[in-house]
Amino acid sequence: MSASTEKPKILIVDDDEEILTQMDWALKEDFAVSRAFDQKSALEIFRSERPALVILDLGLPPHPRDVQEGLAALEEILQTDPAVKVLIISGNADRENALRAIRLGASDFFSKPVQIEELKVVLSRALFLIDLERETPERRQASEVEPFEELLGTSPRMLDLFGTIAKVAPTNVPVLVTGESGTGKELIARAIYRRSHRRDHPFVPIHCGAIPASLLESELFGYEKGAFTGATAPRIGRLQEAQDGTLFLDEIGDLELSLQVKLLRFLQDGVIERVGGREKIAINARLIAATNRDLKVAVESGRFREDLFYRLAVVQIAVPPLRERPEDVMLLANSFLRKYSKEYGKLPVGRLSAQAEAAIQSYPWPGNVRELENRIKRAIVMSDGPAISSSALDLPPLVRPASEGLSVKKAKESLERGMVQRALKETSWNISRTAKLLGISRPTLYDLIERYGLKEAPGE
Repeated sequence: MSASTEKPKILIVDDDEEILTQMDWALKEDFAVSRAFDQKSALEIFRSERPALVILDLGLPPHPRDVQEGLAALEEILQTDPAVKVLIISGNADRENALRAIRLGASDFFSKPVQIEELKVVLSRALFLIDLERETPERRQASEVEPFEELLGTSPRMLDLFGTIAKVAPTNVPVLVTGESGTGKELIARAIYRRSHRRDHPFVPIHCGAIPASLLESELFGYEKGAFTGATAPRIGRLQEAQDGTLFLDEIGDLELSLQVKLLRFLQDGVIERVGGREKIAINARLIAATNRDLKVAVESGRFREDLFYRLAVVQIAVPPLRERPEDVMLLANSFLRKYSKEYGKLPVGRLSAQAEAAIQSYPWPGNVRELENRIKRAIVMSDGPAISSSALDLPPLVRPASEGLSVKKAKESLERGMVQRALKETSWNISRTAKLLGISRPTLYDLIERYGLKEAPGE
């Protein structure tokens, strides 16, 4: 289990002395084991010992045939420490109650009779998740002095990226950040800015694609009084606002050629002219640009100046899409979960169910980190309990691409299966409403459910 000299603490709660003895004997080599027979003693031991793991039987005295004592213990334990991992012991007849416990926040369940090897695997996984979740608060504390507070990642690609930021930040060279939409290009720019000697001066962002071309020139360079209708007073531009600081030009690939010429002049000479003016204004600002386009292709097609490209790309930082850094997906998901649970007043902080984790890890995230963040926000708002279900994420069904040998027939079946599954989730498996939503009869819907082997998942 753990290589640490201090064994992790575990509390076993069961009214069956034989089960307690069996698990105590099997786990004492790897864990510091505490035992409890009922809800009262379990809560007393939990509050005093604060174990990282709890194994809980739902049938506890004084009503061992009922699950209310066990569920009450579960809720009290999670309120005391939301980070604890509670594993439910369940008989086959109690499977529905075990799933109910999962929805309330339990981490996992296993069936009686307890298989020790299976139990150890479940416990190892729980310990791994505890270690993973403990990394993020430490990383966040360190980030109060480091400029990576919103850039999370332990994958090789991200570690290399952090190294590049650390090297380039203290310099004044222009930087070009490239990557797909939603990968966090502005976060990279802000991290560079915060590590630079310009951090006490303005960081001025401007989205080149969000401002009409007719207005972008005056927005960037400013204008003089009378430069055009409505210019009743002079106005400084974003470049001048960034004096001694950093100007961030997002989606610079959308910049028109005429503006590219003026921007090139600034990079070459460090001066600008306002629209309608002749005075040369010296600007001391660092430029960081970002794009989701391939600027080399744009240069070849004549849509982007080659000389400007090489001026901008003194250092080029390529941000990997989320699908190429799968090691970071759960780290990011749990970070967003903690952040927005607190922001939206959903306390104690929620947790992702096993089904939700599986859905997150199997989805390709075409919208990258931004899409993951938005899905987690939605799930927090839509969830009633501490456990985030897979349905709350509202992820679209996965369809294999044609390159994997998907025939037209199979593609149609995959699409049909996904549509039925999605409709069932949206109606919480209400057959009448689902049939009406899909425009089919109830018998046809039952046939489709049987054909595709669809089953209602826990938490849906």
